[in-house]
Amino acid sequence: MGARALLAEVGSDEEVAALLADLARRQRAGELGDAVELVPAARTVLVDGMADARELASLTAWLRGRRPRRVPVDEGPLVQVPTVYDGEDLAEVAALWGVSAAEAARMHAACAFRVAFCGFAPGFAYLTGLPESLAVPRRATPRTRVPAGSVALGGAYTGVYPGPSPGGWQLIGRTSLSLWDVDREPPALLAPGTRVRFVGVAEGESA
Repeated sequence: MGARALLAEVGSDEEVAALLADLARRQRAGELGDAVELVPAARTVLVDGMADARELASLTAWLRGRRPRRVPVDEGPLVQVPTVYDGEDLAEVAALWGVSAAEAARMHAACAFRVAFCGFAPGFAYLTGLPESLAVPRRATPRTRVPAGSVALGGAYTGVYPGPSPGGWQLIGRTSLSLWDVDREPPALLAPGTRVRFVGVAEGESA
């Protein structure tokens, strides 16, 4: 990807998470420059802003000799997302899973999620952790406006809409947490590698 960037391609979300964690560890150890930016996506990690061809060659050699690993479930910072499970599509999702709406909410909250990558809108994080067997199709007709804080499913991903926007994911709940705040450092609440747990709360509680 040019003289100062490298794109590593892997085979799964889990491999992206593991590679991202290893690269971040190398950066903290001073083996990658502070100016280097790590940009994960669904099956790739872009390493951008390396100092020179020597650093690029060193990283290339390390990648070729690296053995894939799994990220421990307790590795990374944890953000808890209080969620009222009353989304417009919760009943439809529950029907697809063959359970009641209450059980669907419990099943979702029982999953251990991790931010795989960010995109679509500032502060929008794609969360892995939902079993493939529970993946749901996106809506045939997207909504023209999804409220901020909506907790939604798209395929095997979970996401929380940081602001009002169009969207075609299945809405299962909502949270009052601010996902994107330009006056906060960093502005995005959920960064790649962050662990996320959804905590079911009742209407009127801190959601």
